[in-house]
Amino acid sequence: QVQLVESGGGLVQAGGSLRLSCAASGRTISRFAMGWFRQAPGKEREFVSAINWSGSSTYYADSVKGRFTISRDNAKNTVYLQMNSLKPEDTAVYYCARHIVSTAVPGASHNEYRYWGQGTQVTVSS
Repeated sequence: QVQLVESGGGLVQAGGSLRLSCAASGRTISRFAMGWFRQAPGKEREFVSAINWSGSSTYYADSVKGRFTISRDNAKNTVYLQMNSLKPEDTAVYYCARHIVSTAVPGASHNEYRYWGQGTQVTVSS
């Protein structure tokens, strides 16, 4: 069993930055791709970013490309999401998740991910 705990959310003005962390415990995540998703009120959960197991490949939704950076530190069992140039439309609960299959290339479907954190709120004011 893997437990994922997100942190780093908060309230920030448009144009500001936040760095989210996702700390894993219970079992290592080092052989699994990791993803970040978000869900705004009244909307479906949407893909934000993913990183392969080694950190050599990263993937982004078009809406965050060039503004967000995903990274990981397998020694610390932690994944990060650096969010710059934040916009009000980035406001959502952000979740991290571990891919189902070891060493698989991550996709954007939430069905590919099994373990989820409880989420951290990000609010961007205009």
